[in-house]
Amino acid sequence: MKTVVLDKDGLRIEDLVAVARSKVPVAFSHEAVKRIHKARALVDSWVAEGRVIYGITTGFGALSDVVISPADVRTLQRNILMSHAAGVGPALAEEEARALMALRLKDLARGHSGIRWETAARLREFLNRNVVPVIPEKGSVGASGDLAPLAHMALPLIGLGEVFYRGERLHAEEALRRLGMEPLELEAGEGLALVNGTQLMTALGAVAVHDAEILSKTADIAASMSLEVLMGSRMEFDPRIHRVRPHPGQAKAAHNMRRITHNSEIISSHKDCSRVQDAYTLRCSPQVHGASKDAIGYGRAVIEREMNASTNNPLIFADCGEFLLGGNFHGQPVALALDFLAIALAELADISERRIERLVNPYLSGLPAFLVSQGGLHSGFMIAQYTAAALVSENKTLAHPASVDSIPTSANKEDHVSMGTFAARKCRDIVRNVQAVVAIELLCAAQALDLFTNMRPGAGTLAAYRCIRGRIPPLEKDRVLAPDIQTMVDMIRCGELVKAVEDEVGALHP
Repeated sequence: MKTVVLDKDGLRIEDLVAVARSKVPVAFSHEAVKRIHKARALVDSWVAEGRVIYGITTGFGALSDVVISPADVRTLQRNILMSHAAGVGPALAEEEARALMALRLKDLARGHSGIRWETAARLREFLNRNVVPVIPEKGSVGASGDLAPLAHMALPLIGLGEVFYRGERLHAEEALRRLGMEPLELEAGEGLALVNGTQLMTALGAVAVHDAEILSKTADIAASMSLEVLMGSRMEFDPRIHRVRPHPGQAKAAHNMRRITHNSEIISSHKDCSRVQDAYTLRCSPQVHGASKDAIGYGRAVIEREMNASTNNPLIFADCGEFLLGGNFHGQPVALALDFLAIALAELADISERRIERLVNPYLSGLPAFLVSQGGLHSGFMIAQYTAAALVSENKTLAHPASVDSIPTSANKEDHVSMGTFAARKCRDIVRNVQAVVAIELLCAAQALDLFTNMRPGAGTLAAYRCIRGRIPPLEKDRVLAPDIQTMVDMIRCGELVKAVEDEVGALHP
């Protein structure tokens, strides 16, 4: 198993997903360790001098004018974790909490937080031994960082809160006992260094971008399959069309679909038919899918930039012996990017559901109603289309931007916030909905191929069909469809379907 090395820069979304989902361990680079020690030494010297520094020797937020005595500095750091651990709602999934921990460690590795090496090393050990804090997902307004979630993440370091460990939900004190560890006692500034940052919204956003890129390719596969069985044309994929409107994503989508449908006997069989042109859901699929690809690309750029950023306040600049007070914890860049990503993904489901309707509607497809023989006795994919419609409708509400809202906090000291973590949670939920909608389209398209013809489909379409039928049998009569949909979702999420197609036609553009 490889190790992801945390340094100043260079962390990619793929690295973070490997840590979150595959439990790849992390390590600090030698330079990162030196930066952490150097910044901490500077903080210790300032405390010894009696300097007044926000969050280190003062209270927090609207209480920043209250100077804390040296005797109370440790109590202050313990108190910030306890008071800020005010989250509510269901706990983050294990992979989400692990991504959060990894990004907090990445921020610490940059050397601007002033945390002690012992504290950073303990959090790293928790992650590598899969001691996962129980973190309620709600409670962050996305400015001053993800305070409540990060406080819950940090509580187990001092023996408070709960963790998931080896399949059990334990009080942190019991988990530490089993691990043979003592709770840490935090020194000046460490509590703030642990909770001040944009790591939850960024962690959720990174996983969403990763899944979105797989979804983007999968949507191209689904559209190509639907186009074939709906007797569509490949003309709309002609590169000349896309050169004269040079949006990068549009050209990528068309190129994907052109390769997926290459050498299709089905399409060749009706090239001289009387139909003048296809419906928009087929003919404009490169334009719609392509716009979403461009938005996903923007999301990746913003998220990876944030993953490799320093989001504490104050920021310690050990090389010049200074600290600066600023607002890098404000989540606006991430909030806007994830709102945009949510809208873009919702559109992939929107157009997919309309193709599902064309597949199950005999007046539009020329196929048996709801893609099943003996219609009436069997309902086939009738209600699967309802499910897709329900999810698309839900996405319309979820896609409303969170970043256009703000609400003052901390006695109006923090008077503009990003709502970036809500944007991230909504985006995550839209990803799940889109996976299900595209899964239903793939099931319908595969079923249509079973009912439609003995002619050979395009190379990529055939690879996708064989992959689906390797796991999910044709619908010869009514059965419970929910397990089929979930199996298809799992095949999308893990990239199994995309891999099968790429093995046949080469790498697809995300």
